[in-house]
Amino acid sequence: MDTIGAPFDKEFVERLIPQKYPFVMVDKMYAYTPESLVSGLQIQSDNIFFENGQLKEPGLVEHMAQSVALHTGYQFFLKKEPAPTGYIGSIKEIAITALPQLLDEIQTTVTVLQEFAGITLVDIVTVLNGQTIASGQMKTILAKTDE
Repeated sequence: MDTIGAPFDKEFVERLIPQKYPFVMVDKMYAYTPESLVSGLQIQSDNIFFENGQLKEPGLVEHMAQSVALHTGYQFFLKKEPAPTGYIGSIKEIAITALPQLLDEIQTTVTVLQEFAGITLVDIVTVLNGQTIASGQMKTILAKTDE
């Protein structure tokens, strides 16, 4: 996987995804290729999915989905084009084995399995301290634009 130098920070990452505070679930981009991306999130107490000292399951799934959106957003950034809005078409076989705690740093790898006509199938793996805590597949669909 190609690295992109130092990780891109929260401000840059937020410009690449459609979600806005307080619904942003990615704050770093570590690596990118046309077929993959590694994103990150440090768990903060002001996260809307933070409860009882940990990031809850919906926050982890949303982090995974936003990692996919970040991959698309960066692709369009490189082409100097605005990124279209994307939607989750389906979620398949999500397995969550642990929930990150306050100040934990999770990293998620998105791997594109298939891409055709604005529909992308990806494999997603989230790790914490080298251990897989979540994995699954998502299909995303780019919104049609009026031209």
